[in-house]
Amino acid sequence: MSRLVAFAAIQGGYNIVSKVEGMYKKALETYNADTKVGFPNTAYYLPVIYSLLGLKVETLEDMKKPLDFARGLLPPHVKGSHHLPYLGPLLDAGMAALFAFEIREALRYLNEPDFYLHSEDIDQEAGKIWLGAADDTVFRKRGVEFVDGSAPGFAAIVGAAPSPEIAKLIVEEYQKRSLYIFLAANQNGTTVAEQLLEAGVQIGWNTRIVPFGPDISSAIFALGFANRATMAFGGIKPGDYKKVLLYNKNRIFAFVNALGDVNAEWAAAAAGCVNWGFPTIADTDIPEILPTGICTYEHVVANVKHEDMVQKSVEVRGLKVSVSKIDIPCAFGPAYEGERVRGADLFCQMGGGKTQATELVKLAQMNEIEDGKVEVIGPDIKDVKPGEAFPLGIYVQIAGRDFQVDFEPILERQIHHLINYIQGVMHIGQRDIAWIRVGKAAVDKGFSLKDIGVVLHAKFHQDFQKIVDKVQVTLYTKKADVEKLTKRARGEYKTRDERVEKMTDESVQTYYSCTLCQSFAPNHVCTVSPERTGLCGAYNWMDCKASFEINPTGPNQPIEKGECLDTVLGQWKGVNEFIFKASRGAVTHYNFYSMIKDPMTTCGCCEAIAATLPTCNGIMTVHRDYTGETPCGMKFTTLAGVMGGGASSPGFVGHSKFNVTQGKFLLGDGGLLRMVWMPKSLKEEIKDRIIKRGAALGCPNLYDMIADETVGITEEEIMPFLQKVGHPALSMPSLLG
Repeated sequence: MSRLVAFAAIQGGYNIVSKVEGMYKKALETYNADTKVGFPNTAYYLPVIYSLLGLKVETLEDMKKPLDFARGLLPPHVKGSHHLPYLGPLLDAGMAALFAFEIREALRYLNEPDFYLHSEDIDQEAGKIWLGAADDTVFRKRGVEFVDGSAPGFAAIVGAAPSPEIAKLIVEEYQKRSLYIFLAANQNGTTVAEQLLEAGVQIGWNTRIVPFGPDISSAIFALGFANRATMAFGGIKPGDYKKVLLYNKNRIFAFVNALGDVNAEWAAAAAGCVNWGFPTIADTDIPEILPTGICTYEHVVANVKHEDMVQKSVEVRGLKVSVSKIDIPCAFGPAYEGERVRGADLFCQMGGGKTQATELVKLAQMNEIEDGKVEVIGPDIKDVKPGEAFPLGIYVQIAGRDFQVDFEPILERQIHHLINYIQGVMHIGQRDIAWIRVGKAAVDKGFSLKDIGVVLHAKFHQDFQKIVDKVQVTLYTKKADVEKLTKRARGEYKTRDERVEKMTDESVQTYYSCTLCQSFAPNHVCTVSPERTGLCGAYNWMDCKASFEINPTGPNQPIEKGECLDTVLGQWKGVNEFIFKASRGAVTHYNFYSMIKDPMTTCGCCEAIAATLPTCNGIMTVHRDYTGETPCGMKFTTLAGVMGGGASSPGFVGHSKFNVTQGKFLLGDGGLLRMVWMPKSLKEEIKDRIIKRGAALGCPNLYDMIADETVGITEEEIMPFLQKVGHPALSMPSLLG
């Protein structure tokens, strides 16, 4: 290892800590010591400091301890020709720099509250392109993608490329590999974020290209995101720094690309990232650290050509990714799913209330269809005028020896994602309320409706090869044909819905596990039954059944439920035996239908969390899109932080939105009649189902009896309302026994 590396990184650490100490001193002269500090809407305080040191930085005064800790980490300066530049002092200097960076960014939020845009998207017209720290709503929404593997890792790019074209080349190669791209720092006043905008590339959380900030200190937001994952999904306690860092090395596949001249502060930041097992790959001639040690392979690699940057980075990090190559004129991959086709970019559209757009997947016999046949019946995109709207029917016929009718909706749901994966094409909704917008850039590249069929044929074969033998796609664009398909599709939808709704837990002998989230929450085991959908909202019993058929060794395994140990609380001997084994002995049993007595484990992917409200003798629930206060005294982010690592927490339980109105929802605690509060947005989203379920329980006006934030956000505020409407929970037996 070069002496120059040690000199630069250690000197950089001293520079950064000294600067931030000066900023802190000035802040104390300007504000009171008890002034609140932190990043917006997060339960993780300053997440790098909190996760590694266990310190909750909530006020200016709280900053002193981690800043002193950073000063204490700084090693002696490099002196003389006999200095031995071991890796340890560099790691300490780098960590000191990163702690200081986090304090520096918290001070920026205090001094310049409008510097960062609190949003998932940038506001280019207003010149607001820096998004700063992700709040917990964004983090949990995006963190799920790291759990299910749709985002295999992230590239943290600092600096700027020699040109916008090179920046675009590098970033789009990462997008094709489905990675997130986190952007920070500038090179001579220019940033990759600004270069991408100049090259016409959309940036923001929705496209997985996240512009954190223009300074090297804003790179700390990437590490904060990674460390929150260890606490939220991995269940690692704040302050357990060894487990936090090892978790990141082994599970969060990230690396740094340094574009442009590397100064001492950048060197310190790079040394700090090595603590996480995140290597740095640079395009300039800087001293390298090649021996394997903390990182999986090399620590710092230099002189990498821009055309080789992506492949070299993936190789050095030891990251296994696949690139989908499908014969269409546009780029294709999950990274394009969040792209928006806005008015100025729009060439044409289908559905969205302007015309009818319907999607249907149906089982076919082997001799009925021709594999790979894609037909467009009616006008194609080349036949319509710019700005025009026209109807569309997407009819997919699938034949397979192991394909079943029950699998139709599973594959049909994939249409939304797969069309969205096409660069320049936006898809919203599903079934008969789909909306597709095609951008001018996609049309300029030669995109046609037939390409939708090409994508569906290729991906259904690729992703469902065990059950799919043939795929034929027909796209209708004549109004009469689309109306005919829509009428048929609505009949199919009705039959499917009734089939699922009529299923009960008693009607089957087999439940299914879902251990997909164990990559982040090792002890969590979700069991999915007909009346207890997966808490993430993405998997119901039929989905898991299909998943097992498709991948017999995957995360959805059959569980013979065996002897029923408690019909009211919902506990089975076979389930207990399975979860004990699958949780490696950490969980011995849990109940499906109770949040009071040994509830099911919860991971950070849950759509909603229910909590007890003892004063009201009822329960509340809150979904992750709601960022306000709740009557239990905790926001969703706080609740998820407390119990989201795979724990069974009596008095709380994670669940899906759909589960709220299923027949067995918390039946052991009194069921839906206990529900006294939920956010208005969630209440309206599931309104029809609440009304239907309430009527079935003998309370047809239950919907109107449930309080929301417009009534109050404390038990004391909502109690008069509950008494006024005569909420059934008030006359039920004591919730806590």
